[in-house]
Amino acid sequence: MTISHDDAARIEAAIRAAQARSSGQIVFVLARASANYEIMPFVWSAVLALLAPWPLLDLTEISAERIYLVQLAVFIVALLVLTLPRLRLLLTPTRIRRTNAHRAALEQFALRGLAHNHERNGVLLYVSLAERFARVIADDAAAKAIPQKEWQVLIDRLLAEMKSGQTAEALIGAAARCGDLLAQSFPPRDGAARPSLHRFHVI
Repeated sequence: MTISHDDAARIEAAIRAAQARSSGQIVFVLARASANYEIMPFVWSAVLALLAPWPLLDLTEISAERIYLVQLAVFIVALLVLTLPRLRLLLTPTRIRRTNAHRAALEQFALRGLAHNHERNGVLLYVSLAERFARVIADDAAAKAIPQKEWQVLIDRLLAEMKSGQTAEALIGAAARCGDLLAQSFPPRDGAARPSLHRFHVI
């Protein structure tokens, strides 16, 4: 799933409009995947190659050299098949996928400069398409002012709307809801300087 240039501009505009209603900072990151999961195809290919000799030993009388060649062929073919992106993801346990996505969200929070806001009211919405994962990372002041259950309602609605394939519209709606939540505790301040950050990133 990709975001067009026009949709990206609309999302950026929606985030800026939402942020204008409060003194908090809002940044969205949309990731195609949170990790490559390259190790799992090697693990499963090795397991299949190790299992391959057993039926040959029981049912045939072929030589050890031929069995070795069969093992090698099984490993290579399995690796070629299992390295397909969708299969790599399916082979990875859900717990590992969620851990990778959460770690990527924390990394993006630091990378996008939100931690530099002295008011500590910045918010990052991180969405990873491959893992079907979304998470709000709120800085200290925003986390204290807005209960986690409020952010979870936003996340649940975002993911539900994205299931229909309307990613851009779902993110635009999430931007408005972020603005609503921040405006309650962090109203805009006249004359306050804002850093010139990009608000929407596709990685």
